Amino acid sequence: MIKLVAIDIDGTLLNDKHEITPEVHAAIHKAKGLGVKVVLCTGRPITGVQQYLSDLELKREGDYVITFNGAMVQDTFTKEVISHLTLDHASILDIYNMSQEVGLHMHFNDMKNLYTPNRDIGKYTVYEAQMTNTPLFYKPMDEVPEDVMVSKAMFIDEEEVLAPAIAKIPASFGEKYNLVRSAPYFLEVLNPEASKGNAVHSLAQKLGIKQSEVMCIGDQENDTTMIEYAGVGVAMENAIDKIKEMADFITLSNEESGVAHAINKYVLKG
Repeated sequence: MIKLVAIDIDGTLLNDKHEITPEVHAAIHKAKGLGVKVVLCTGRPITGVQQYLSDLELKREGDYVITFNGAMVQDTFTKEVISHLTLDHASILDIYNMSQEVGLHMHFNDMKNLYTPNRDIGKYTVYEAQMTNTPLFYKPMDEVPEDVMVSKAMFIDEEEVLAPAIAKIPASFGEKYNLVRSAPYFLEVLNPEASKGNAVHSLAQKLGIKQSEVMCIGDQENDTTMIEYAGVGVAMENAIDKIKEMADFITLSNEESGVAHAINKYVLKG
């Protein structure tokens, strides 16, 4: 029996118009009515999920959200931060230096804001700020405070720029951080322990829920760890091949309310 459903947001929960369809909304509401924990699990910052938590009534007692690709787990009712795996000042400087070495734009988040040290702000940095309702600031590296706590950093550029630049990143850099593609134009740089899979695992343990009782639904590379961890791993029809190959089930696309289809099959048994 599924007791926890972790759902990615972009390309999974939302259709291509960034909307939750009535079918998905209804399926989640019914699952919650059965006592199933429904947890949004996203690369977005906490500022970028508030609308959806409200729309789905996921701000009640005992509700949780996973943001920053697993770097933060928060109680949405009390606002208590259950875990927050951050990057320190030395790490951010290291990440910035690597972005300069391979020729990529870079930005980073704290709990509330998005910052870029690039005077020529990348268009995908602006897109990220707008999409997630996050205030954006230009901040040169020499103005970043020593006690900064960064939830995640990102290398961003057009896919034809990003892909060859990633190939130039030394393996030793990847050993210091968790590097994950969340979109063709985003490479996320996280605390090495931060991942969606680890976050879902730790939350399930906290709630006394077995691995076999967890269903995770996603579509992109940053969802691999939670699909791998889940008792039932579900790939969207629009997912990348890697996700489809590792999933237990391939549901309909995000344009066809695939999340509702998966919940109906495994939770509501409809």
